[in-house]
Amino acid sequence: MNSKKIVITGGPGTGKSTLINHLIKNGHTCLEEISRQVTLDAQKKGTSQLFLTEPLLFSELLLKGRIRQFEQSNYLKSDFIFFDRGVPDVLAYMNYIGDTYPQYFIDACKKAVYDTVFILKPWKEIYVSDNERYESFKQAEEIHDHLLSTYQHYNYNLIDVPFGTIEYRTNFILNALKQ
Repeated sequence: MNSKKIVITGGPGTGKSTLINHLIKNGHTCLEEISRQVTLDAQKKGTSQLFLTEPLLFSELLLKGRIRQFEQSNYLKSDFIFFDRGVPDVLAYMNYIGDTYPQYFIDACKKAVYDTVFILKPWKEIYVSDNERYESFKQAEEIHDHLLSTYQHYNYNLIDVPFGTIEYRTNFILNALKQ
């Protein structure tokens, strides 16, 4: 079975995790965001914000995790496999901070090809900062722009998910996939 690989992306605080959790609750196969776990692991080792102190190491850990998720998805049996962020997200964030990255980051984006990418815009009404999300709303908007340009660079046609209830957003995505 060739499952369709579906990315749900967007800057911080756009409702991605809530959407993924809702899809999971409704029986869909989802691979969750891994950056929070990378951040929490670093905090346990004494680094409060690995992305800020060692962005390349943080991004390498994310890239490895996202590549692993992509490869694992080839063995899952489901019509659709949803990813909370894709491999190009790593490059978008590196571009956002203006850091350089090795060629294998680019190669990974070319190799891990997704079928459909949905993007969620920054949503001021639901935006909250916390221990793992340190960005301001303005920074979330800038990250959104980098996500758009990075995915477009790799020839993805992004589908914008409108604001609305979790049910509305979920139905929007599922209906778009039926077309």
